[in-house]
Amino acid sequence: MMKDYPATLNIKYPQQSNRKTVIFRLILAIPICIILVLLSHHGYNSENGSSNSEWIGLVVAPTLLMIVFRRKYPKWWFDWNLEFTRFSTRVASYILLLRDEYPSTDEEQFVTVNLQYPDVKNDLNQWMPLIKWFLVLPHVFVLLFIFIGVVGCTIIAWFAILFTKTYPKGIFDYVVGALRWSLRVQAYALLLVTDEYPPFRLSA
Repeated sequence: MMKDYPATLNIKYPQQSNRKTVIFRLILAIPICIILVLLSHHGYNSENGSSNSEWIGLVVAPTLLMIVFRRKYPKWWFDWNLEFTRFSTRVASYILLLRDEYPSTDEEQFVTVNLQYPDVKNDLNQWMPLIKWFLVLPHVFVLLFIFIGVVGCTIIAWFAILFTKTYPKGIFDYVVGALRWSLRVQAYALLLVTDEYPPFRLSA
């Protein structure tokens, strides 16, 4: 049996999808996407007119510095990253037609994301965060093509739902697998919750 990776994602397959909300999905998603963007970035430098957006959702740089110099990952910091990741995954699932429920800002709904809280001193190498961005480049390259496939699959699923009210199971599994793969890469290189290198697979 394959060992579970410290980052897992499961999305319950819907027996039927709502045609009406699927037709206008991108429009309906605008309000929740605005909330997601506001949580992810903030700031605008009005003095020079240039954008001064900063990540506050994943707080990648601060987490890296905490691990490298203090060998700590504060639990409240981890909890924020976990809840933000859950929220953003629910939004992605809604936009990709995987679920019809409007994304909740705090309820799990049918999208389950779990991250394992690390024991930094025992589980993490304090210097690894400095090179993880480089180590995941093969994943980034592969995921680029996988998500091109996700776009195509979502278009096919859109038409399938309009005519049959059903999201094709094989396509559903592929799209969920792509999100799962992406989550593992995020957990390794951005969220920094594990030093276990992400597997190259769509399955759990």
